Amino acid sequence: MRIATFNINGMNARLPALLDWLAETRPDVACLQELKTPHEKFPEAAIREAGYFPIWHGQKSWNGVAILARGGEPLEVGRGLPGDPEDEQSRYIEAIVDGILIACLYLPNGNPAPGPKFDYKLKWMERLIVHAKQLLDSGAPVVLCGDFNVIPTEADVYKPERWVDDALFRTETRAAFDRLMEQGWTDALRTMHPGETIFTFWDYFRNAYGRDAGLRIDHLLLSPALAPALKASNVDRDVRGREKPSDHAPTWIELDLGLQGK
Repeated sequence: MRIATFNINGMNARLPALLDWLAETRPDVACLQELKTPHEKFPEAAIREAGYFPIWHGQKSWNGVAILARGGEPLEVGRGLPGDPEDEQSRYIEAIVDGILIACLYLPNGNPAPGPKFDYKLKWMERLIVHAKQLLDSGAPVVLCGDFNVIPTEADVYKPERWVDDALFRTETRAAFDRLMEQGWTDALRTMHPGETIFTFWDYFRNAYGRDAGLRIDHLLLSPALAPALKASNVDRDVRGREKPSDHAPTWIELDLGLQGK
């Protein structure tokens, strides 16, 4: 089973690129972030024609998340991150696909920091930590994935000294992410590539992609029940170098579901 996460950075603007990638790689599940489209403008027909069954949580101009499943409708089990009924930003959706609970998230950027946006980011992370623990306590096989807007370590960023004061790399952000990981999640990409320089995002400016001046901020985290099933994980880096690309590249895992819990 192949599960991918991809911050598309504008669903309708990048639709041709998304469809090309889906046709080439055929993931069983694709989790998308930053749709930047109202709910009613999501290109459902095009996605279904490509062989995928979608659920999505849109928002005009900003945010937005979706889960696309190949071969059958995903069973939606959650929409919006619990913990703040006043939060109207479209950043979280959950579904069950082939017995796996897939949680797709777009964690707030938080810049400029310090400030209200950074405060919102940290509060959102606290809510995520609480909800993630509940998912683990359920014992279900879970993939928690998406654009976390978190650079976990210095190994995950080009020239870390330039990012010390950025919301993605501030000590408060990394400490919150560490607390999440301490619950027992497995960082799939780093597990499969422990010593490599491997990025998932390259800015549009200053030829960042050409210089490989990137960040690793797109993560796929596996619950203990699912971690033994991990076979492979990587980044479709070349997608970032194509015409009119997202500033992120798709990141994916392959699971052998027969090895769950073993």
